[in-house]
Amino acid sequence: MEERNREALALAAAGLGALLAARAVVRRWREFDFKGKTALITGGSRGLGLVLAREAARQGARVAICARDAEELERARADLKARGASVLAVPCDVTQRVQVNELVESVRERFGGIDVLINNAGVIQVGPVEVMTLEDYEEAMRVHFWGPLYTMLAVLPLMRARRGGRIVNISSIGGKISVPHLVPYSASKFALVGLSQGLRAELQKDGIVVTTVCPGLMRTGSPRNATFKGQHRAEYAWFSISDSLPATSMSAERAASQIIEACRRGDAEVVLSIQAQLAVKFHGLFPGLTADLLGIVNRLLPAPGGIGRRRAKGKDSESAVSPSLLTALTEAAARKNNEVQES
Repeated sequence: MEERNREALALAAAGLGALLAARAVVRRWREFDFKGKTALITGGSRGLGLVLAREAARQGARVAICARDAEELERARADLKARGASVLAVPCDVTQRVQVNELVESVRERFGGIDVLINNAGVIQVGPVEVMTLEDYEEAMRVHFWGPLYTMLAVLPLMRARRGGRIVNISSIGGKISVPHLVPYSASKFALVGLSQGLRAELQKDGIVVTTVCPGLMRTGSPRNATFKGQHRAEYAWFSISDSLPATSMSAERAASQIIEACRRGDAEVVLSIQAQLAVKFHGLFPGLTADLLGIVNRLLPAPGGIGRRRAKGKDSESAVSPSLLTALTEAAARKNNEVQES
């Protein structure tokens, strides 16, 4: 009996070793070199999108960026060009399919094709569910679901023709755990996770690798351009402070480096920051307890009131505590990452 047990253990160890070796071979086969490739990054004019474009260019890629604001986009193009990047900047609203198709055609004409697509464009609406409108949910779905779907459908013929390509969909920890006062955002990011995971399985046969990215809080400087409702100054205060503290957030540069590396390896999914990883694991083990704890958190957040359903940008929602020393890191990131125009 002992002999049989030893043989069984030996076989199991050999099988595990073979599985790990095969996985290593597959991962090595999937590794991707950005040098000489073309990367299209939506929402690339500021914040994480701009930092991703810098990182892709640093690794030798030609970069194409798009955004709705032409002036902001031009500043980003100049930033990338000054860093030695070969860059194309195209104004585009990713919620408009015609514009997306024209964008992809412009990139194809300039660079000959698209090897990497990074769906990064996003919007954030912050406030209690009582002040959210149907339009808030529709806008979030247009940007976070339909926009990525339009861009993927537009680039797939090019990638299929080459029998290869990389697609990275930037979702959020909010696409794993629905966060109070961010319900339209979280719901749409959940939809993007489902779309991204399903397409990874279906596009594998075409040599196209899809990676889903779920970052936690990042110091990109984006709160200034997010939308706040209800007691907008109080909402902006908690959001911008959480986004800035090192204990709760990670730098945009570190996030971008990890995202590009995940794309290079062909990872299925990456959750960024230790805090976000722990939260996802806790939610997976204790979904009911997580919901109860988030219910307590919700009671601590600002109540409805203030400007109600009207919208205010973060930059128009400042208070005594934001900006302050508590938000110094995210304010510095805003200046660095084109979230604010320097005078």
